[in-house]
Amino acid sequence: MHSTKVSFDNGRGQRLSGIMEIPVDDHPIAYAVFAHCFTCSKNYKAVRHISRALATEGFAVLSFDFTGLGDSEGDFAETSLASNVDDIVAAAEMLEASYEAPSLLIGHSLGGAAAIMAAPRLASVDAVVTIASPASLDNLAERLEPARSEIEREGQAEIDLAGRRIRIGRSLIRDLDEIEMSSAIADLDRPLLIMHSPADTVVDIENASEIFRTAGHPKSFISLDPADHLLNKTEDSRYAAGVVAAWARKYVGAAERDAQATRSGHNRVVARTGADGYRTEILADGHPLVSDEPVSAGGTNTGPSPYELLAAALGACTGITLRMYADRKQWPLDEIEISLRHEKRHCDDCADAESGSPKMDHLHRELRLEGDLDEEQRDRLREIADRCPVHRTLRSEVEITTELVDD
Repeated sequence: MHSTKVSFDNGRGQRLSGIMEIPVDDHPIAYAVFAHCFTCSKNYKAVRHISRALATEGFAVLSFDFTGLGDSEGDFAETSLASNVDDIVAAAEMLEASYEAPSLLIGHSLGGAAAIMAAPRLASVDAVVTIASPASLDNLAERLEPARSEIEREGQAEIDLAGRRIRIGRSLIRDLDEIEMSSAIADLDRPLLIMHSPADTVVDIENASEIFRTAGHPKSFISLDPADHLLNKTEDSRYAAGVVAAWARKYVGAAERDAQATRSGHNRVVARTGADGYRTEILADGHPLVSDEPVSAGGTNTGPSPYELLAAALGACTGITLRMYADRKQWPLDEIEISLRHEKRHCDDCADAESGSPKMDHLHRELRLEGDLDEEQRDRLREIADRCPVHRTLRSEVEITTELVDD
């Protein structure tokens, strides 16, 4: 996964700032737009974590700052829910012009309400996800009620919201009075995934229940317990991203795209390591993997180390080879369990002993074979394990060429 900064016009002459999270092989299975929560920005933890986790799963995700927020131009006091919807549509149009039209909309909190309203305007959108989103605008209207008279009189007013001072204008008040979210939800006509935490103290989980009751099929609900409203904990936002990716693949044609990419030979093993830490994202024939180093080595331990992946490759190849052989012989081999351990061993008579590095790599492999096998069959399978292709590759002289290519 890698990030690219983008900007685009919101349709009202103002530039909006966004970030594209692109899968490691630059061949997304689908494009998504992420709409952040009220007064938040594209840099909030939940937005970043979910966008990056989805990119790891093969989705390209555009997150952006709504007009007047973050790095985007404009005056927030002049914006409204309707203008947020327009911003989502502008983001989708930019994707269609520069990349590919989005097939997925994701909205967090009030961004979820905006996503529901924007979807019918975007023919390319096949599915919508809401996270901690309101079923109506009544709760926000109540929070703004103390400033309503000043807003009506002066055109805008400064209020305290979640410990921050922000300016609210007449446009938002008008939307809160006029927009019926229940109608928008009922008219969505798209598969809908509703995600909410019962621990949410900002938008009560009853809102999720109301959205679910109002929406048509297909619809799904996932509890995010014990996450807070902003999904501040990394594990909560990464869990949410994993669920979104698994759910969305069913509706955005991901399986068909994966098959086409495999048939056309687009996919290969691609590994990308960013500027921060050792976490490396890998795409192997369309299958996402992660490699890292343990904390003791300066990594974040979010995946197996490269040597552990090497041992995993040997283990997988061994198991597949034994299964093929036993099936061909029609032997009663029920299950194969392979345990592997890699280490560096001192070796006084190694070829490199004179170089000052008298060590050799050692992979210890343990086989557990379950089934009604006799001793002769078990011994033969142990011999076959040494003949698996990866085993032979590791025992042979391997030529590796490295070529620098232009970015």
